[in-house]
This record gives sequence, structure tokens and C-alpha cells, in this order.
Amino acid sequence: MGEILRFPGQQPHRAPEAPEPLWRELVGREIHRERLQRGERLLDVAQRAGVSVQYLSEVERGRKDPSSEMLQAISGALDLGVGELATRAARPQALALAA
Repeated sequence: MGEILRFPGQQPHRAPEAPEPLWRELVGREIHRERLQRGERLLDVAQRAGVSVQYLSEVERGRKDPSSEMLQAISGALDLGVGELATRAARPQALALAA
């Protein structure tokens, strides 16, 4: 293969930094952490929130981007307000764990 030639003044390519986590991943991790801390099963929380176990599992894994109504139902099932959930998900510790 040939040699890569750079334009004059062009900086060498640096390895990309890890991408910032998506909001749904941060929220999902926090929901998962809270559920485990409370010692509850997916089924328990899903039933109280009025969602399927599969849906709650996908939210916890950051695969689903829940609507504000779904977040309210899920956080309410964990005795949290949506604001509290958002605050916890945005705290520096949550961001560090996601990296």
C-alpha cells in the first residue's frame, strides 16, 4: 500500500476519544441501579409502571429511548420523580461509570 501524505500544517491523526454516552444509556443505568438497590425484580417494577418486562429491560440497557410519559411511569414505580432521575443520571459519577 502507499504512504499517506498529509497536507502542509495538518496535524497527525489522533485516536478518537470514547464517545459520550447517550442520554438513554445514562438514564437506563440509573433505573437499573435503583431497581437493584431496592432489591426488586424487573417484573415488580414493570407491573407497577404499566410496561412490559421486555420494555423495561431494554430501557435499563439503553436500547430504548423512552418518552417522558414512560420515564414518569418507570421513575414513579421506583418512588422517584423524573427530575430526581434526571439529576442522578447527569451527575459526574454516572458519567464516569459510562466511560
